Amino acid sequence: TFCLTYGDGVSDVDLTRLIEFHHSEGRQATVTAVQPSGRFGSIEIEGNGASGFVEKPAGDNHWVSGGFFVCEPPVLDHIEGPDTIWEKKPMQQLAEDGQLSVYKHRGFWSAMDTLRDKNQLEALWSGGGAPWKTWG
Repeated sequence: TFCLTYGDGVSDVDLTRLIEFHHSEGRQATVTAVQPSGRFGSIEIEGNGASGFVEKPAGDNHWVSGGFFVCEPPVLDHIEGPDTIWEKKPMQQLAEDGQLSVYKHRGFWSAMDTLRDKNQLEALWSGGGAPWKTWG
C-alpha cells in the first residue's frame, strides 16, 4: 500500500482514516473526494465507488478529486509510460473495473493553482486560521 498526492492541494484530510477506509474497501485504489465550487472535474459516485468522471461541471457542490490517493501496487500496471495522464486512463479504468473507492472528505480542502489561491492560503496561515495545520 502506498499514498500519493498531486502536491498542489492543501487539506486537513486525516491520512490514517483515509488508509483505514482504503483497506476496509478492498479495492486497488482510493481517491479522496471534496466539494469545492465548480472549478474542477467531478467524480460520479455509486455507493463508495467511482463510476466515472465529468470534466469541470457547471455549478457548485460536485464531488471532485482532492488529489490524495491510497493505492495498491497493481495500479502501477495502468500507467503505460511518462505520457500517461493519471485522471484519464488509469483512474477511469479503475472506476470502470470497480477498483476505485471514494473517500468523501468534508473537511477543509483548497487547490493552490493560482496566485489568488496562494494569497488566500497565506492569509489563512498568517492569521492563525490554517485548518490544514493539524500538528502541534
